[in-house]
Amino acid sequence: MHHPYNLMTMYKFFIITRSRILVWLTHSLALPMLKLVRKPEKFPYDFDQLQQFPNGTMGKALADFLDRKDLQLLTYYARHDMKHILLDYDTTDEGEGCLPCFMLGNGHISFPVLPTVMYCFVTMPEHWTKFKLAYQRGKQSPSLEAVEWFALLPESVSDLKKMLSPIH
Repeated sequence: MHHPYNLMTMYKFFIITRSRILVWLTHSLALPMLKLVRKPEKFPYDFDQLQQFPNGTMGKALADFLDRKDLQLLTYYARHDMKHILLDYDTTDEGEGCLPCFMLGNGHISFPVLPTVMYCFVTMPEHWTKFKLAYQRGKQSPSLEAVEWFALLPESVSDLKKMLSPIH
């Protein structure tokens, strides 16, 4: 007979390991790959400049998000973090899985999106319903393909979120 403590310990170990692998895949594998394939787009602000944006703007929201989550401003990840803010997906395993599912549904098929979606579906069955909803939301939302992300920094977050309302 299995002792419940052992099963719970194994489950907690699995969850921690799964999260670490997801962070490794995104930060240590996808980020360097992106630097090779994409022409680096220079982020126009540093963290202190982001903090100077008026409240309610994407720039200020990004600074607050990074501060609250104790994250560094990474040139190649600023757009990713802005998507977290716009789409209201947290930086939890669930949120990190929902974001690429939304992007896939929105028609964004890329090296980081496909492996992340596959990894999340294989390792996070408890979030499948949320992933499916994120995918459907992406399909129903206006395309983000042509968005100039850094031009959104002075814009109102609430106005930007309204623009993302599903197409009917």
